[in-house]
Amino acid sequence: MHKPLAVTLLVLAAHAQASPERHAQALLDALRDASGVPGMSAAVWQDGRLRWQGTSGWRDVQAQLPVQADTRFRLASVSKLFAATAAAQLKAQGKLAVDQPVGALLPELDKTWAATTPRLLAAHLSGMPHYEWRDAMRGGTHYATARESLVQLKGREPKSAPGTAYLYSSWGYTLLAAAAEGAAGQPYLTLLRERVAPGLAIGPDETDRSAAMSRAYEYTKAGVQPAPAHDYSYSWGGAGLAASAPALAEWGGRVLQGRVVDPATRDWMWQPVLNNAGQPVGERGFRMGFGWRLDSDADGRRTVHHAGVTLGARSVLLLWPEAATSVSLLSNAMWTSAIERSAELISAPFRPAVAGLAPRACPLQATRFDGELNGAPVQGTARFRRDADGRCRGELSLPAALAPVVNPGPQPAADKLVVIGLQDDLARAALVTPIGLADWRAQADGSVRVDVAGRRLVLRFAA
Repeated sequence: MHKPLAVTLLVLAAHAQASPERHAQALLDALRDASGVPGMSAAVWQDGRLRWQGTSGWRDVQAQLPVQADTRFRLASVSKLFAATAAAQLKAQGKLAVDQPVGALLPELDKTWAATTPRLLAAHLSGMPHYEWRDAMRGGTHYATARESLVQLKGREPKSAPGTAYLYSSWGYTLLAAAAEGAAGQPYLTLLRERVAPGLAIGPDETDRSAAMSRAYEYTKAGVQPAPAHDYSYSWGGAGLAASAPALAEWGGRVLQGRVVDPATRDWMWQPVLNNAGQPVGERGFRMGFGWRLDSDADGRRTVHHAGVTLGARSVLLLWPEAATSVSLLSNAMWTSAIERSAELISAPFRPAVAGLAPRACPLQATRFDGELNGAPVQGTARFRRDADGRCRGELSLPAALAPVVNPGPQPAADKLVVIGLQDDLARAALVTPIGLADWRAQADGSVRVDVAGRRLVLRFAA
């Protein structure tokens, strides 16, 4: 007669063990497993300190070396945040005029680009091209400074008139880093080490040259293989840096605290940059500030961020200015990912619960589901359980209509999806897919709604 009480006490004890740190680690492990990425690392900085750092998988698959907290990963385009913030720091010091032509700082610069300004470069309004067919062999030459790499800009043609159109350009950040170098009177990497990120495990990409670095991987027909060597010194400012996840999250925290640039300059960076017509610019729902993407999370709270993708890397740094929270998520392979939303959900255990959600108990008796994907019917099998920490976890068969969305490659395709409860059993959860974590919300009618890569998935469960 006491068995139900004993079971209840065991469940309550398990729930008590599910700390935010263990919850975040479970999400990170599930994400790495679903994506097939060899290794990942993530960290959350909040309210003045590093709250959590997590690792999953391998930094070296062949040698079976696990990712460690201090393992560095390629940052890819997250590197752009450092070039923009270095330029903002120099602006605050009166050393760099962001609306003056960069040619005055760089007499060696191709005259085609001499009239562009740091503000236009930082907001991708300069008209400079991104990578082109001629860049297929980039990464074969080493440059000691950002100014040396300006030879890469010779002979390139503008794609639009300055200030007229948002055109994403990593070459623009090659030039922005060189302008910072000219204004500071010291090499860009020295500026980074001494002024922008002092004391942090952030610096040039040294893949295959430093034991602190993860190896870089790519997906092939033979499976995950080491990626070919690539020298990113042609764009220290655009794609050439590396960091550990804790160091990157800590740097984001320093920015929030006004320790990298003063608060007024930080807030200036987070204002939309306007084109010649006086309109804000951006893409995919965000507006462009001075190097930072200005956005909001699934609940409308303001975020600023930047993500990156390159050979052997997928990365993101995401900040909540009003919540004093910074989260980093790094990986050692190029994979298709909704990485900003994944970072949101990995950090969710450390942020306040979402108010007003419909209650949803773990459906332990469920065996199937039906529902709709953007209005088209879907159905499949389901199974739920509680894990050792008391979390509600589920496994769903992958509906055929959803398969092309979550299995675009290059990572391995999946035939199932995992659910991990986040709040009040399944009032909120993460749906774990090969392209990242998707936000699951219970609805008042007993269904759940999941936003998966811009598609609305509605599910109902039955025994």
